[in-house]
Amino acid sequence: MLVFTRKSSESVVLGGPCDFERMLKITVLEISPGRVKLGFDVCEDVPVHRWEVWQRIRVAGARDNQAEKHSALEARRCAFMGVFW
Repeated sequence: MLVFTRKSSESVVLGGPCDFERMLKITVLEISPGRVKLGFDVCEDVPVHRWEVWQRIRVAGARDNQAEKHSALEARRCAFMGVFW
């Protein structure tokens, strides 16, 4: 894990693979006891989620992928069985 120390109004920038194109800029907006408020300036095509939301999306995507794989396998099985029937 890469750890940065930033003060209020300071930022961290994550670059893209081509010519260090900026993909995401994170700015510390406010620091209070037990909380930090962050601002995200991000390219339109880059999704940004809280960790717990991302985890739910990932689990739902894994379920969808599993269902798609099952459907594809079932279609292949039916096609295979059709050859012999």
